[in-house]
Amino acid sequence: MSEALSRRDRGIILSALLGVTGLAWLYLLAMPETMAGMELCDAIPDMMMAVPWTPAGFVLTFAMWWVMMLGMMVPSAAPMIMTFATLNRSRRARGQDFVPTSIFAAGYLVAWGGFSVVATLGQWALDRLALLSPMMATTSAVLGGVLVILAGVYQFTPLKQACLRHCRTPFAFVLNHWRDGRVGALRMGLEHGAYCLGCCALLMTLLFVVGVMNLLWVAGIAIFVLAEKLLPGGVWVARAGGVAMLAFGVALLVRG
Repeated sequence: MSEALSRRDRGIILSALLGVTGLAWLYLLAMPETMAGMELCDAIPDMMMAVPWTPAGFVLTFAMWWVMMLGMMVPSAAPMIMTFATLNRSRRARGQDFVPTSIFAAGYLVAWGGFSVVATLGQWALDRLALLSPMMATTSAVLGGVLVILAGVYQFTPLKQACLRHCRTPFAFVLNHWRDGRVGALRMGLEHGAYCLGCCALLMTLLFVVGVMNLLWVAGIAIFVLAEKLLPGGVWVARAGGVAMLAFGVALLVRG
């Protein structure tokens, strides 16, 4: 009976994660068509044409980034969330406090919400400097090259490796960072989100190089993140990606 319950709970959590990811991608796939059918609209700043930024436009741009981060990052966070749920079930079976897994996941999503605020501010700054195309890619080859090279170099830094190691070892993370109660679970989710940011935030800045609206590149970066976190040779995937980024960045600088 308990084993069946465990399978049921696992199925519910996986279905929820798949649902969040699927809804995020449906939103992203529908967004270009929605914007293409719009005329002048202050609510969506500089997505299809140069219009003034407004509070509503800032909120919608933030929402776009946050939904995009959910679609890209939730799949790679699934093992960590499932590990938290598994240990939580064990604690419940022993009569200890039980915390809904959604609270841990919420902390993770809040961390990426913070990144989305920074990304929105970055987009606003680039727009003010007239450095963004309608597809939200930088029009400066030099700036693009610098961003790609920085992301490539970061792949080899101790900080990147430490954050990646925490993301690749869910059981060790949950055991070493366990905190009781709902606030504790939220803090654990925030901490995992912080490690995930340390691992992947610079990769997300590449969207300003290839185009935030280029969904093929969005999917490609998401697959790369999934590979470096979950594959047995993920550390080497990260390093190979770093080499590719360095080569691409140098090519952009030469062209610029």
